[in-house]
Amino acid sequence: MNNVATAKPEIVMYTSATCTYCVAAKNFLKSKDQEWTEVRIDLDAAAREKMMTLAKRTSVPQIFVGDTHVGGFDDMMALHRAGKLEPLLAGGA
Repeated sequence: MNNVATAKPEIVMYTSATCTYCVAAKNFLKSKDQEWTEVRIDLDAAAREKMMTLAKRTSVPQIFVGDTHVGGFDDMMALHRAGKLEPLLAGGA
């Protein structure tokens, strides 16, 4: 019997203050009882550079679940509709 619990992966969301999709993404994750680390790229140029290097995108939000780049809000919702987001959030992708 395997007693090793799968740890929930860390969620990191790159955001800016005036982004309505960022608010929508945070509200959706909140509705799923998820916690995340928010990185404001409008306040930190180095964080913006890191996001662009990791995500290969310049828009926000950019959402990472563990080592998986989910993408933006629309990408996250597409994963959710396809039934692939919840397993990823649970740590079993």
